[in-house]
Amino acid sequence: MKRWRGFAVQMLSRWAGKWDWALRATGRALLVTAISMAQMWAQDCIAQPDLPQTGSVHGVVMNREGSVYEGAQVSFAGGGATRVTNSDSNGRFRFAEVSAGDFTLTVTAPGFRPQMVSGTLRAGESLEMSPAVLSMSAATAEVRVTASRYDIAQQQLKDEEQQRILGVFPNFNVVYAKNASPLSRGQKFQLAFRMSVDPLTFLGTGATAGMEQASNSFKGYGQGAAGYARRFGAAYGDNVIGTFIGTAILPAMLKQDPRYFYKGAGSKRSRVLYAIVNTVVCKSDNGRWQPNYSNLIADFGIGEIANLYYPAGDRNNVKTLFTAIGIGKLTAAGENIFEEFFSRRMTPKLPGYSKGT
Repeated sequence: MKRWRGFAVQMLSRWAGKWDWALRATGRALLVTAISMAQMWAQDCIAQPDLPQTGSVHGVVMNREGSVYEGAQVSFAGGGATRVTNSDSNGRFRFAEVSAGDFTLTVTAPGFRPQMVSGTLRAGESLEMSPAVLSMSAATAEVRVTASRYDIAQQQLKDEEQQRILGVFPNFNVVYAKNASPLSRGQKFQLAFRMSVDPLTFLGTGATAGMEQASNSFKGYGQGAAGYARRFGAAYGDNVIGTFIGTAILPAMLKQDPRYFYKGAGSKRSRVLYAIVNTVVCKSDNGRWQPNYSNLIADFGIGEIANLYYPAGDRNNVKTLFTAIGIGKLTAAGENIFEEFFSRRMTPKLPGYSKGT
């Protein structure tokens, strides 16, 4: 037993020596490895400092015409957070210090469809987005800007005041527009005034006075410059009084339209009848046809007023007055037929509103 015990002790001593050498060698290798890794980590820390984990996103909002849009709301969603801003006067927006990573931008503005775009922001990046172009929303309510009836009538009246037969003779009292707006009281007086002060009115009055002077009509006025001036004044007075009573005063009171409404369609016979009937009927301000009370009353009123300034020997009696009214109606019928068939062709530049009518 002692012999085997000694042998066992001897073997254990040899094995312990060998394991001591192995453990020491392994420890030294591990220590060297650890030191090397620590040195490499330290070098990496010195050479590459920590990179920021945020960046910025910016861009511009525009409409389809290419103009920048101020006041659009822009939302940024990314990194678990949401931020909102508005485009400035230059249409630009900017989100600074936002988390790197995937994000979504949403652009909204009243009347436009929302615009959404996604992207990825890298750490430390300043990202310029493509322009956000706004498109009209299909659900946007249609907005119609409609001029008032007065404004429409005023524009049509201005057009009518440009109408001249052969480019010279005024033809302001004819309406070529379909469904023309009725004139207000003030516009009726405007038309009467424009007709009364036109240069051709003065020339026509001068010619009438000259023919009366030559034929010695209204002898009570005499001859010479004084006689001509009286005849001119009487003729112009007839014109102005007749125009204002028949075109402005009575039509304003009775709510009737003093203008001739061009028909321009149908058979020749129907248009001739239309022109003749229009000497005694007219349109009311509500668009309905009715007897032309304004014109009928004016015919009598003008004759009575004229008796105030014509020579006593040349004043009209009842028979003469009715004769004058009858002749006036025949003349008006002829003028209406001329308007219906010829005047439009002889007007070189019709107003824009009447083209195609």
